[in-house]
Amino acid sequence: MSTSQDQSGGDARLDRAPRASSREGLYRSVAAGTTALMVEDDQNSRFALRVLLERVGVTVVVVTNGAAALQTLKHSAGINLILMDIMMPIMDGYETMTAIRKIPACKDHPIIAVTAKVSDGERKRCLAAGASDYIPKPVNAAELLESISRWLPAQPEAQK
Repeated sequence: MSTSQDQSGGDARLDRAPRASSREGLYRSVAAGTTALMVEDDQNSRFALRVLLERVGVTVVVVTNGAAALQTLKHSAGINLILMDIMMPIMDGYETMTAIRKIPACKDHPIIAVTAKVSDGERKRCLAAGASDYIPKPVNAAELLESISRWLPAQPEAQK
């Protein structure tokens, strides 16, 4: 399957902000053992986000469209976090998040919309569709990791 560039011309390559290295241990203690479903059609975005997540101990399952995300969630146990692009082929992020919220086992999963769509009202539109949080592209690593740590329950290692 070919990948497409976001319509705005942006991608999720991590910005040049500090990589949150001073807090990376904290993020690792919160995120370790997490399995994230990344729903992203852009190859560069998938690579950048996967590297960041794996660096803090997250296992990443990748799909390139909303329909594949729904199939994955229906047939895979253990996913506890979803990163959702908005502008994708087959099923966009809004449609996908709305459908995910209708799956009983996923109704409370944290969904973080990660998108190049930064127009007025976009955050509100994402939250209305079922997102728990909204992170604009290019992704600031510290901002994404902070969001993830807010939405994941505390891991036993973090409580020691």
